[in-house]
Amino acid sequence: MWKNLPLRARLSLPMIAMVLAALALGGVALQIVSPDQFEYENAQASRSTKAVAGALTAALAVSTNPQATLEAFARGFGKSESIEFRLPEADKPRIRLEHSPAPQWFVALLRIPEIGAAYPVTIDGKHVGDIVFAPDLTADIFEKWVGFLAIVFSGSALMLMAALSAYFTTGSAIRPLAQLRRGLALLRAGDYDTVIPLAGPPEIRKSCEAANQLAATLKRLSLDNRSLLRKLVSVQDDERHELAQELHDELGPLLFAIRANATALSESSPGHAEPHSPVRGMLQAAEALQQANRRILEGLSPLYVEDLELGESLATLLQNARAQAPQLKLTATVDPQLNSIEGVLSQTIYRVIQEGVTNVLRHAKANRADVRAAVDNGEVAIDISDDGVGFPSDNLFGRGLTGMRERVRALGGTFALLREGDRTVVRCRLPLESVIADQWPSG
Repeated sequence: MWKNLPLRARLSLPMIAMVLAALALGGVALQIVSPDQFEYENAQASRSTKAVAGALTAALAVSTNPQATLEAFARGFGKSESIEFRLPEADKPRIRLEHSPAPQWFVALLRIPEIGAAYPVTIDGKHVGDIVFAPDLTADIFEKWVGFLAIVFSGSALMLMAALSAYFTTGSAIRPLAQLRRGLALLRAGDYDTVIPLAGPPEIRKSCEAANQLAATLKRLSLDNRSLLRKLVSVQDDERHELAQELHDELGPLLFAIRANATALSESSPGHAEPHSPVRGMLQAAEALQQANRRILEGLSPLYVEDLELGESLATLLQNARAQAPQLKLTATVDPQLNSIEGVLSQTIYRVIQEGVTNVLRHAKANRADVRAAVDNGEVAIDISDDGVGFPSDNLFGRGLTGMRERVRALGGTFALLREGDRTVVRCRLPLESVIADQWPSG
């Protein structure tokens, strides 16, 4: 629980606990000290009361008419605030507490002792009355109540000042820490251009400065990594182009020659034209090899993207996919704005869609697939979804998807394989402004 509390709460709770502890200790001190204080403050009056009783008893002992003298003393003595004469049948002395401004709980907390006293007056050994000491403690209790309030309010004021100081001090530290947290979150998300303001105490300013240096280092490493990825992709494209060129220049003519010779041989003799003849089998094998060669050439170096607009190239790609899997219902939504894109970005868009559709044909076992490619908020958004069997729980990318992800990263984009409901989605985002033709290495 303590670990989850914010900093201000961690500072405020001990202060509140200190105030409560001070009040509790004050109450305990009042209970311990107040009885002795009351007795000490009224001890002189109690001694005076005893002296008056002794003097009256002595005067009555030598008086010729002690009863008359007692009555005269009682009329003349009257009643003071704390000392009075009472007859024997009167009530025992008690302390007085008249109209106390202190609350009852405070009076109960004081533990007022029984400090009232009665001193007997006798005539010839006969008890005829008492000089009673019954002090009024209203003023004493009020004095203690005022002192208690002064301690409470002065202590609370000091605690409040300390709490306000801690509040504003922590606020000056929490705000820079919040900015640091937001900056680190942006760094984690890949935004290396963020700059964290240098504010707060020196320790926090140093942390913000270190975070800004980390952002600059990560940005430099990201640019270096992206440049390296671009070079790797460029090398791969060059190798594919060279391999496609060799297949086209070397294997293509040989396959054409085999097919032409097989055709001539089948036409030269009626027996060779039979459906199950070796010559007819050779001709069918040559045709299959030519079709396979064209598919390999298209995968290695699609000439459509270079010779045609991207939209028409994608339409041809999807048409070939429908021909390979007639049972698959393949729909496509291609933004016409993609036709204005050229160079590396157009090739990457084509490759991503090509690889995504190829995976659907080979592995998904799907009945329906949808392709969407559009320009949206300054980036190219590509989504390829299907209702197939999905992908393994460990979500391991194959060679094709891994290559596409690296190609997309080289252009500063994102590439993800997701499962949304009962559909598998290949999602790619490519920023338009990050692709500059002269930044792509030529070889």
